[in-house]
Amino acid sequence: MAIIVTLDVMLAKRKMKSKDLAEAIGITTANLSILKSGKAKAVRFSTLEAICKALECQPSDILEYRK
Repeated sequence: MAIIVTLDVMLAKRKMKSKDLAEAIGITTANLSILKSGKAKAVRFSTLEAICKALECQPSDILEYRK
């Protein structure tokens, strides 16, 4: 099972820097980096919701499942 995080793509589309997103959603840039790299073991729904709200997107815009 592979969950691919495409947060970088959405950040580029929105012309937003990781630092700005981290500040907007209230997490550290280090934690956002872990999430962006796909190394996170879990993500809270509240964090996912905050990311989607800040980027005006859907969870499927930043997460993808590949076999």
